[in-house]
Amino acid sequence: MNQTNSRLTEVTVPHLAESLVSATIGKWLKKPGDYIEQYDVLCELFTEKVNTEMPSPIEGTLVKIIVGDGETAAVGEAICLIEEPGTVLANGPTAGTAVASHAGAALAEDSDQSMRGRYSPAVHRLAQDNRVDLSRVAGTGLGGRITRKDVEQFIASGGAKAAPAAVQTIQPAAAFAPQTAAQVDSQQDHQPVRSSGIHLSANPQTPLIEAEGHSLDAGNEHFIDVTPIRNAIASRMKQSVTEIPHAWTMIEVDVTNLVVLRNKVKDEFMRSEGINLTYLAFMLKAVVNAIKDYPIINSVWAVDKIIVKRDINISLSVGTEDSVMTPVIKKADQKNIAGLAREIDELTKKTRAGKLSLNDMVGGTFTVNNTGSFGSILSYPIINYPQAAIVTFESIVKKPVVIQDMIAVRSMVNLCLSLDHRILDGVICGRFLQRVKENLESYNADTKIY
Repeated sequence: MNQTNSRLTEVTVPHLAESLVSATIGKWLKKPGDYIEQYDVLCELFTEKVNTEMPSPIEGTLVKIIVGDGETAAVGEAICLIEEPGTVLANGPTAGTAVASHAGAALAEDSDQSMRGRYSPAVHRLAQDNRVDLSRVAGTGLGGRITRKDVEQFIASGGAKAAPAAVQTIQPAAAFAPQTAAQVDSQQDHQPVRSSGIHLSANPQTPLIEAEGHSLDAGNEHFIDVTPIRNAIASRMKQSVTEIPHAWTMIEVDVTNLVVLRNKVKDEFMRSEGINLTYLAFMLKAVVNAIKDYPIINSVWAVDKIIVKRDINISLSVGTEDSVMTPVIKKADQKNIAGLAREIDELTKKTRAGKLSLNDMVGGTFTVNNTGSFGSILSYPIINYPQAAIVTFESIVKKPVVIQDMIAVRSMVNLCLSLDHRILDGVICGRFLQRVKENLESYNADTKIY
């Protein structure tokens, strides 16, 4: 007798890269009960290197989410269960038996109510605003925890209106909630508008407050979630400053001729390429050519040896509204100024659109940071671990400069270099910066960008 059977399959955290051991669920884009085609996006995954969308490896119905939003799972650990479509088997166990067995297992897992009584401030606030008795809401989160979505569904089903007992006790607090929102809006209205750099919006969006065990009723304080990407940045920065003995040096460069060159070619470049020709492309070219002369700059510390990288892959620091990413320009030494400008434009757009892939983020050997876009004239960058050095390109400013006992107005810029003192010393880094300076000051109106 032929019968239809189905089976539950665990979807696990994929092995995205050799150095990655875990990933954090940013947000589930599917919910239990949804039918999913193969390669449909299940959720957002945050790793130390990149945010990515995780496709479903199989087709079927999402039965259970094991790892919720904001929770971390190790590589290979199951994050959800998908029930694959029935397959035809001869004399196998009945579908009902199989489903009942799985359903029983799921119910057994759902019986865990250890988190039932823990509410986030967002859940508290939503319940107060809508006069919801949380003891009447079923929790679908880990350990029976009540999520914001559970409360919203409870309200949509009319449960809030059927909870008169909660009205009397919660109403005073509910009256406070709109006042708090008004105060927040008022504070945002008075935030100064940033007029430089990438932060051009008047009121950058504040992440949703979801801190556990804290109340928003304190008055002047509010809490901001540490997002997975912010947590990854914090971990990487801590690792860098605790493991790498940093040293720092700076040099001043006369880029007057570079300014003349860029002003000469930028309009034609925009017409032909459709993108802006920034100073950063010239800076990258000068740095890459200097690394060719001093390859030890392009290295990493490996305990008992120093590994000098053959490829020159430039990590480019790109800021977003709430983080900084370092996409990589691969084999930058094989590109001319125009090619570097195209790479900068593409990676910058992908970063700010959240479209970077893991491949865009790996393999960097040296980092360039364009802090000058914010008006900075001096900075002390933290090395992008495990690289050996990082350089910042500060703002170009006009200054009086003494040339042959005469004062002239020149366009000047500071370059700031942080170095791993286990690998690099002042002599080699001084020579490296001198070479970058020479390269930048060698640009003139006849320099070819193609």
